Amino acid sequence: MRVPSGLDWWRTIPGGAEWLAALPSIVETCAERWSLRIGVPFGDANVSLVVPAERGDGTPAVLKVNFPEPESEHEADALELWGGCGSVRLLEADRSFRALLVERCLPGDQLWSVDDDEEATRIGATVLSRLWRSAPAESEFRTLAGEAERWADELPDDWEALGRPFDRGILDEAIAACIELGPDQGELVVLHQDFHGGNVLRAGREPWLAIDPKPLIGEREFDAASLLRDRRWLLGGAGDAARIRQRLDLLSSQLGLDRERMRRWGIAHALVWGVSGRKLEEDMIESARLLRRARA
Repeated sequence: MRVPSGLDWWRTIPGGAEWLAALPSIVETCAERWSLRIGVPFGDANVSLVVPAERGDGTPAVLKVNFPEPESEHEADALELWGGCGSVRLLEADRSFRALLVERCLPGDQLWSVDDDEEATRIGATVLSRLWRSAPAESEFRTLAGEAERWADELPDDWEALGRPFDRGILDEAIAACIELGPDQGELVVLHQDFHGGNVLRAGREPWLAIDPKPLIGEREFDAASLLRDRRWLLGGAGDAARIRQRLDLLSSQLGLDRERMRRWGIAHALVWGVSGRKLEEDMIESARLLRRARA
């Protein structure tokens, strides 16, 4: 099996080269254990190894192998909790390998294939509402409160290390959101955290299903962060501030969310992911700028 070149960047991460070298063996072990016929890995994967598979009874599936890092640690647990309600079904899991076998979405078009922004946002909101479940009394999911505390500490250092590449006011607003919103949240549910149009696929069992969660326990307002900045590579034009406001208004109305908390979480999350690993992502920073201007 040839590992897609899009995963080569893991070689720069401690343990990444070893993980890449082990992938063929992991896939072979999972295929034997779960009686799978394995196809050619999806070539556009750039974070995890994703391989089309077929179970012994002919059922189409997808084998996914994650790098052993915190964000992917509890993906299987979230899918198991959701039980296929709004998300793909978890069919098998080997947590020692970070390997998951999930149902394959067919035809599998991404929500990004829906051109109308309002329609796509409404579809996304409907899927999100199906995912949210009360947090288990005891679980190992990371918490938004804990992450927000860490982000408030790390963001200033990352900003300085990158040479203060954007307005200090945006940074201050993100830090304030983490400090003020993190300890005082509404009802806690299991969040997806990376919910955007690329992670919502057209399916047969339900019209659309979510994939690839990076679960946290926190309030619903946070989970709109990625959807607010969706298709962010297109943002930056004259009408995009209005588009962001429209998304805020639509999501707060359809999902009963606090618009201002949602907006502030969106700024914080955009900055955290925009300077993650001290690598600047300009479209994330632009998203934060637009959200900053989108007060009611």
